Amino acid sequence: MSTTAYEAKAFHDGLVAAGHIIPSGVLGVFGRGPVFEDVLDRLNDAITKIASNDGATTCMFPPVIPRKILEDVDYMDSFPHLAGTIHSFFGKGDKQAKELQALMKSGEPWAHLMGLTDVTMNPAACYPLYPTLRGALPDNGKLVSFTGWVFRHEPSLEPTRMQSFRVREFVRAGTPDMVVEWRDQWLERGMALLSDLGLPAKSDVAADPFFGRGGKMMAEGQKAQKLKFEVLIPVISESDPTACCSFNYHQDKFGAAFDITIGGETAHTACLGFGMERCVMALFQEHGFNPDNWPTKVHDRLWS
Repeated sequence: MSTTAYEAKAFHDGLVAAGHIIPSGVLGVFGRGPVFEDVLDRLNDAITKIASNDGATTCMFPPVIPRKILEDVDYMDSFPHLAGTIHSFFGKGDKQAKELQALMKSGEPWAHLMGLTDVTMNPAACYPLYPTLRGALPDNGKLVSFTGWVFRHEPSLEPTRMQSFRVREFVRAGTPDMVVEWRDQWLERGMALLSDLGLPAKSDVAADPFFGRGGKMMAEGQKAQKLKFEVLIPVISESDPTACCSFNYHQDKFGAAFDITIGGETAHTACLGFGMERCVMALFQEHGFNPDNWPTKVHDRLWS
C-alpha cells in the first residue's frame, strides 16, 4: 500500500511534514533532512557493496563543468531546455556595479549586465569524466565510479522532478562487447537490489528527453536500438512510474568527441546511474515515512 495513494502533492506535503525535504520557495529545489540523508547514504553503501569486486576507480567531480564539454558533445543540439549556464558580473568600475545594484533593488531586469562564464552546471553525472579518458585505454578498458550532483532546468511541483539531484554513477569504457555486457549485467544487479528493498521495480526500453520535433525522431531511434533502459518505480503515479535508474550505451559518441581509443579503435562507452533522491523517495512511498517501521528485510539490507 503506498504512503499517499500516488498523489504528487500529498506525497510532497508528507515529505515536508516528516522533515525529509525542506522547501526553498523555488520549484524543484529543496533541502534534505537528516533521515532522508541517512537513507540515501545507506543506499549508496549498498550499491558500493554490490560493486566492491569490480575494480572500479573512484573519483569525485564538482557540480560545475567546463562549458567546452557541452560544446564538444553538442549538448545544445539535443537538450537546450535542460541546460544551466553560469553567468557572472564582468563590469568595470563603480558605474556598472551601481547600475546592477539599483536594478536589483527596484525589481527590474538585470541579466543584461551579466556575462557567460567558462563553466556550466553539470547536466549529466558522467560528462566531466570523458575528457579525462582521452588517449589509449588499457586492454581491459576502464571502469570508474562516483557520485555527482546534476542540474536540469525542470521546475515542477512533483517532488521527484528536481532541478538539482545526485546520481550514483558508473562508467565503462572499452570495446562494444565489453561495455554492452557490463551494462546488461548492471541492469540485472539494479533490478535485484531494488526488488530486495521491497520496491515494485520494472525495467523498460527508454529514450532521453530530446528537444523539439527532431528530438522525437532521435528518441525513436534510441529506443529502436535499445541504447537506453530505465528502471521504473511507482512514486507519484502507478500508471506513469518514475524512472529511478538508467542504463545507457553511448556507442562511440564520447570516444569520438574526446579521442578515446582502445586497441587502435575508437572506444565505446556505457554508463549507469541510480537517481539517489528518487530511489529514497520510492522507499518512503512504498514503506512509509518512518524507516523504523520498514520491513525487517529492507531495514537489514540498508542498516546491517
